[in-house]
Amino acid sequence: MKVRTRLSAIIGTLGLVGSLALATASADEPAASERAAPVVLTEVAQAKNPTAGTAGPGDTVWVAERAGTVRVLNDDGLGDPVLDISDETTTDGERGLLGLAFDKEFAHLYISYTDLEGTSTIDEFAVEDGTIQEDTRRTVLTQEQPESNHNGGDIKFGPDGYLYVAFGDGGGGGDPDGNGQKLDTLLGKLLRIDPQGGDPYAIPQDNPFVGDPDAKGEIWAYGLRNPWRFSFDAGSGDLLIGDVGQSAWEEIDWAPASSKGGENYGWSQMEGTHPFRGGTEPANHVPPIHEYDRGGLGCSVTGGYVYRGDAIADLAGQYVYSDYCDGTLRSLEIENGEVTGQTDLGVNGGEVVSFAQDGDGELYVLAIGGTVSRLDPA
Repeated sequence: MKVRTRLSAIIGTLGLVGSLALATASADEPAASERAAPVVLTEVAQAKNPTAGTAGPGDTVWVAERAGTVRVLNDDGLGDPVLDISDETTTDGERGLLGLAFDKEFAHLYISYTDLEGTSTIDEFAVEDGTIQEDTRRTVLTQEQPESNHNGGDIKFGPDGYLYVAFGDGGGGGDPDGNGQKLDTLLGKLLRIDPQGGDPYAIPQDNPFVGDPDAKGEIWAYGLRNPWRFSFDAGSGDLLIGDVGQSAWEEIDWAPASSKGGENYGWSQMEGTHPFRGGTEPANHVPPIHEYDRGGLGCSVTGGYVYRGDAIADLAGQYVYSDYCDGTLRSLEIENGEVTGQTDLGVNGGEVVSFAQDGDGELYVLAIGGTVSRLDPA
């Protein structure tokens, strides 16, 4: 899904990227840790181009498939679709059903998809006793997309109970319209909205740009190219974003749970910590806590989660992520917003496009080819 423009055609064919070598870390990052958690990947299901997953009611994991179906993972594997919008979406370019999230009470399911015209759409369904009530469906938010790539599309509820929505810069390569730094568009942003607070939603009054006539009140953070996958640390509440680079650098951004929002992650003046095409670093630029280059043929960061499960004690508190082209799972040790250690976990998930975290904090790895795997102790 969310690779650079040069790989859009490859993404469209779903699976033509071969086995690629290890992605390398930036030279100024800490050396790789010698303390590697002993882990294995256990295949638990096969899906049809899975793109996202989330913890669901009754200790389940719900999995979105790109063409528009949602299926529930339980002890018997993936069941039949519990939702099918495949006649309402398109898989052209980097489009499709791209995200899903439950509110804290599992009373509502939200899906993020691109409709037949390519418009990013967030819809809501009421859920009763773990069952979607399709007749309650309503559209919460839409955003037109000028191109078929850089849609973003991830959605998560934060510890504050608000819905966060990630949109890419609109595509086209190099952010031709400068959307990353513009505050009058939702493109290239992380949004924060209250879907139950208004019709179709409310904007939290403590959002950083509320009251600014030149900015969209929904914006929580900006300067993002294609924030394909982001997450909140279930332990600390910190925010981590995997933002896909243009041609040289992949980055992971971080904000503390205490953040009041308004972070500028730099795109398209910056790609990681580096000026992009002669750009000038913004005075308020928040640099990534981690970046890596293309020296090892990594091409598209897939953001993951801070591990908060019980099964792998040595991995506790580490941020697990991967890369679409490389597929190797890695982890970062983070203290006060700084990376203090890196680990190659020694397992490969294939063309990793997403992670899912269940209600117990255990992690699942989704590969676009169809494999759904659980990260287990070796």
